[in-house]
Amino acid sequence: MSQFYISFLSTCLLTTNFIFPQIALADIKPQMLPLAQIQSQNESMSPKVALERLFTNKEIQSEWFAPDFLAQIPIEQVRQIIDGMKSQLVTYQGVQNNGQDYLVIFSQASVPTKIALNSKGQISGLLFESPQAQVINLEEATTKFKALPGKVSFLVQEGKTIQAALNTKTPLAVGSAFKLAVLKALKSEIASDKRTWKDVVQLQPSWKSLPSGILQTWPDGTYLTVQTLAALMISSSDNTATDILINFIGRQPIELVSPRNRPFLTTRESFILKSSRNENFLKRYRTSNEAQRRAILKELSKKPLPDVNEFEGANPVAVDVEWFFTAEELCGLMEQVADLPLMSINPGVANAKDWQRVAFKGGSEPGVLNLTTWLQGKNGKNYCVVATWNNSNASLEESKFMALYSGVLAKLATNK
Repeated sequence: MSQFYISFLSTCLLTTNFIFPQIALADIKPQMLPLAQIQSQNESMSPKVALERLFTNKEIQSEWFAPDFLAQIPIEQVRQIIDGMKSQLVTYQGVQNNGQDYLVIFSQASVPTKIALNSKGQISGLLFESPQAQVINLEEATTKFKALPGKVSFLVQEGKTIQAALNTKTPLAVGSAFKLAVLKALKSEIASDKRTWKDVVQLQPSWKSLPSGILQTWPDGTYLTVQTLAALMISSSDNTATDILINFIGRQPIELVSPRNRPFLTTRESFILKSSRNENFLKRYRTSNEAQRRAILKELSKKPLPDVNEFEGANPVAVDVEWFFTAEELCGLMEQVADLPLMSINPGVANAKDWQRVAFKGGSEPGVLNLTTWLQGKNGKNYCVVATWNNSNASLEESKFMALYSGVLAKLATNK
């Protein structure tokens, strides 16, 4: 039988203890938790009424849910999710049919939703997809992006034609979206027969980084193929996989792809530089030339990784020490790697059903947010959509940004 999930973006947190914690360099991707399998539906309770009840009653009742559902997702967490949606998306306005599924409408955005009931009319499956702002046209979207505090860039290309543009030549910090440059350099090395996807690399302890990712917990000496490392780097934004690849191919090939970012930082180096224990190194790094920075990174190689808990706060730290790309550069990189199958493992905020193919990479840390998506429409047209937001003085209203971006993708999906 089919299985549904509660799903939502890690940067549109509905409750911080319900999803994986967001730390610096975390990828933008849906976080999913398994629910019970779908059973036959009870005619006495329609799915639409069951959804409306979740958002209109004063307190959500446990008897509304199947026991198997609550065995995996406790009722208190369900309440936190619904309360979080109301808080972040503001005024609840109702539930509308959306084909065979539904839209939960708020004043700030609508949330595509799937729901399944068992034979007793209890909820046995529930999925909240990425919130979508109502976008009338790209000009309106550009205006809304421009109104965000701090620095914002926004680009929509249809093929080579620019459909919307805001500060597209301005380099901004992009978080883990820099991994597109690593992938492009790797692809070039493979095309020139210097490397192959089947090459095997052994995990070294000095290459381990902090999450996002899983490889930081794997045993030292583990053998991994280049293809596996690249897939983890893009689909789950594994920072350790990324650093292994940077060390494997060397900084120089990547710096040829991205000459602005010299020396090209590993994620481990970034975490160590931004640790509160290394403020003197950070101060020196900020005021040094390229040669001096390379010398500082050699010194840092002897420093231990900071504790992951140090980066759980929402306050931006040294947004100027990052990886900087323009929106145009990101579209250029995406165009060169979008054909790789691994680029479609994680579709990001796009609804994959709306497109023939989706390639995605995003990135975030406090004060930094980027979404970069290449899409092949069912009409045969190709699109690239990039949005980046930097604000070194405050945390970002990420739910607003994500909903607006999702709305743009949904609007493009309707183009004929």
